Amino acid sequence: MKTPFSSAPPVALTIAGSDSGGGAGIQADLRAFAANGVFAGTVITALTAQNTCGVQAVQEVSHEFVGLQLDTVLADFSVRAVKTGMLANRETIRLVADRAAAGVLPNLVVDPVLVATSGDLLLPPGDEDVYRTALFPHARVVTPNVSEAAALLGRSLETHEDVCRAARSLGEDQAEGPEMVVITGSCWSGGGKERQAVDLVWRRGELTELRGPWSDSVNTHGTGCSFSAALAAFLARGASPLEAAWRAKAYVSAGILSAAAWRIGKGRGPIDHFPKKV
Repeated sequence: MKTPFSSAPPVALTIAGSDSGGGAGIQADLRAFAANGVFAGTVITALTAQNTCGVQAVQEVSHEFVGLQLDTVLADFSVRAVKTGMLANRETIRLVADRAAAGVLPNLVVDPVLVATSGDLLLPPGDEDVYRTALFPHARVVTPNVSEAAALLGRSLETHEDVCRAARSLGEDQAEGPEMVVITGSCWSGGGKERQAVDLVWRRGELTELRGPWSDSVNTHGTGCSFSAALAAFLARGASPLEAAWRAKAYVSAGILSAAAWRIGKGRGPIDHFPKKV
């Protein structure tokens, strides 16, 4: 999707980890931002030795240096939206929460990255509680997948009703925000050609389903990163949260379908961040 601008494009910022395999993390965020019409700033929280088959190692960036990156970007750029991905540890989560509480992270989209697509842990067990207590109250949108929502709540999510209750809990249990919760990969419906991928949205007490075409593609590495980045990009361009979620859903669905025949790497490959049709 190309968006012409008569002046400079809006700026969005990603605070996330680097994926050496290129399919997720900062690399996916940069592509999703560019594809959806915003200029990207970056704050790197961790380096991963990673490919399509899994994560071999993680080198965390100190939370002090994460803070320096963040403050340096904010001092120079007029940032219109911010998204978080892999924050790596509770100290960095608290740092980002402190900046959000100070009001310097507009249109904050929190993607609580806990586990990679390969199943590798990207946050120490027990640190997920800091997301709920410190960062979620200052987010405009929160975008966990089903596994992450289950970990955040400390309970299994087996049915559609479980996911609905989880979305309400993540939205309504906060003293402040988030305004909207999107649980991605919530369920699928239908059969054969009618099968659809469904994400569940809670927004100010109301539940909505985001439906898109289902694909059996193995190339789904980075879908969560790409969805939250696209959502932040549309917020930066002035969309409402629900409109931004619908447009991000369409973008990621098109990217999965476009890359279905790709064979990049030996595991779960990336989506197409520049699909011809959205």
